[in-house]
Amino acid sequence: MSYCLGIKTHEGLVLASDSRTSAGDQVSLCQKMHIFVVGGERVFVLLTSGSLSLSQSVITLLRKDFDAGGGLATAASLYDAARVVGSTIRRVSDLDREALERDKLSFNCHFVMGGQIRGEEPDLYLIYPQGNPLRASIDSPYLQIGETKYGRPILDRGIKYDSTSLEFAAKYALISLDSTMRSNSTVGPPVDMLVYRAGDLELKYHRRLAASAPDLKEIHLHWEQSPRKAVMELPPIQFESVENQI
Repeated sequence: MSYCLGIKTHEGLVLASDSRTSAGDQVSLCQKMHIFVVGGERVFVLLTSGSLSLSQSVITLLRKDFDAGGGLATAASLYDAARVVGSTIRRVSDLDREALERDKLSFNCHFVMGGQIRGEEPDLYLIYPQGNPLRASIDSPYLQIGETKYGRPILDRGIKYDSTSLEFAAKYALISLDSTMRSNSTVGPPVDMLVYRAGDLELKYHRRLAASAPDLKEIHLHWEQSPRKAVMELPPIQFESVENQI
């Protein structure tokens, strides 16, 4: 299982992913954040979830085309770039789907792509296994893939496109990941975190946080304590009359 998310704010983008992958009883680590950069011209960050073999095939083909000066290297817009990823997913589908489904295995790979091309604003897309893209919006400024349910409530309550700074968006992303790791053992560190400020057209803020990273541990501790403190400060629940309360 995986958990990856992207957040879009008026200041730029935050992307984060865990690194745990499992196949049957085997649990291992695999980086799920992949970066494609032409300095000063374009930046793309892809997050992956689902079948590791399928996502690796897609990334390998994207990388091959990019290094040859095609594919993502020539996309005219972020939407076109999302379509490049989608068409590459379909290429892998043509190669592998029939054999997978013959053995009753689903063709399962999802991607979140964030980035910027010079002359455009930063943008964020989710690309489905069928290859079709979904764009983040002002009203829905974050996208998730993988084990999404545990980390969603904090994003729903905290992320606002117009008012959330990149600093706070990064904290929300780490809390969302921490909540997921706390509730699902198939999601785990290291955590890859990337913050992209609009207009940079290069990567300046990128970290890989191991489980032992002091700031990750401190955020975990604070977040464990904060809900308890908030509950203690809630007003009492009233039953039938003011005198009957717990």
